[in-house]
Amino acid sequence: MEKHDPCYSKYVQILKEELRPAMGCTEPIAIAYAAAKARAVLGALPERLLIEVSGNIIKNVKSVVVPHTGGLRGIPAAAAVGAVAGNPEAELEVISHVTQEEITRTAAYLKDTPIQVRCADTPHIFDIQITAYHGEDNAFVRIVDYHTNLVCVKRNGEALLEKACMTQEDGLTDRSCLSVEGIVAFAECVDLEDVREVLERQISYNMAIAQEGLRGNYGANIGKTVLLYRENDINYKMRAWAAAASDARMNGCELPVVINSGSGNQGITASVPVIVYARETGKSQEELLRALCVSNLVTTHLKTGIGRLSAYCGAVSAGCGAGAGLAWLKGGRFEMIAHTVVNAVAVTSGIICDGAKASCAAKIAAAVDAGLLGLAMYETGNQFFGGDGIVKKGVENTIATVGKLARLGMEQTDREIISLMME
Repeated sequence: MEKHDPCYSKYVQILKEELRPAMGCTEPIAIAYAAAKARAVLGALPERLLIEVSGNIIKNVKSVVVPHTGGLRGIPAAAAVGAVAGNPEAELEVISHVTQEEITRTAAYLKDTPIQVRCADTPHIFDIQITAYHGEDNAFVRIVDYHTNLVCVKRNGEALLEKACMTQEDGLTDRSCLSVEGIVAFAECVDLEDVREVLERQISYNMAIAQEGLRGNYGANIGKTVLLYRENDINYKMRAWAAAASDARMNGCELPVVINSGSGNQGITASVPVIVYARETGKSQEELLRALCVSNLVTTHLKTGIGRLSAYCGAVSAGCGAGAGLAWLKGGRFEMIAHTVVNAVAVTSGIICDGAKASCAAKIAAAVDAGLLGLAMYETGNQFFGGDGIVKKGVENTIATVGKLARLGMEQTDREIISLMME
């Protein structure tokens, strides 16, 4: 791939679109963003809130701690902190500068303000609709398909913004240009100055929260558990550091992460193992940045066919991405990376997503392990072949099959998971 190739600029733009900073789990943050926007449009602190969301939003917000709320969980808490203290201009960092006084005000607001939550009747997997009321005035905000995609903003029924909900990736760079072969070619030729800022921010943010997860006491402490008695084993360190970052993130840590495909856990899983390996083995910064191009873009490629939210655990795709990035650092190129991805997918494609919560860290550890196993299989001359279960001949055919399985085949599974979680 040459720099003048049309795909080159698309790959750069995809990295910039996907690798964005966010504080806390991205679904409650999207609710906080919508609530902050509604308050700004209303021009006053809402006296009442009506929140209508799709089932997958309920699933991903129900059990996770919302940062800067004093340990509160759930949709009302996310909306309350957004309404009281959110800065809508900051988008996914909407509640990154909340003060202690505002945390106290949020708790009081949550106690005193009627906040009604409903499951929306919507064809969209990702749908957040918030109506805010103050006196005779009201404001309406709707986000569809991804976390900052405002499609409707109204004040007293007058449309201030309205656009059609066309496709899941409406407004983003076309991902159809992505392929494993193209990703490898891009990583080899990319001018690192085109991507340095987003990748170095990912390194800084995601390693900082991993360190905090290992230092503090968060959730089920999966990272610490994985690392116990294995402190000098690099394979365990890669799994443990990634899991520890999720331990912290899912349980109220107020450090930001750089996300991938709308998910902090996926951003962590795609990056932290690659960074740990590069540092432990003395790889150069240039080698690390190119490997992160591979891991992040492979993760995005897998997630494109699956969708932003699904019954299929997103850490699986990111674990494959991590395996691909590690293959790059070991000198592998297309063949090695393609086999690593196929092998890893064959191992962990059955993991379900039952929302954001402490056990996500354990799933991350398993997903990274699958990426490592997929790579080790290639290195020892072993592989899964087309026809082995859902594995097809060729990496792109296997990726397309996984997308179809997750997007279409697991629709009923997703509904059942949501039903079980709401019992």
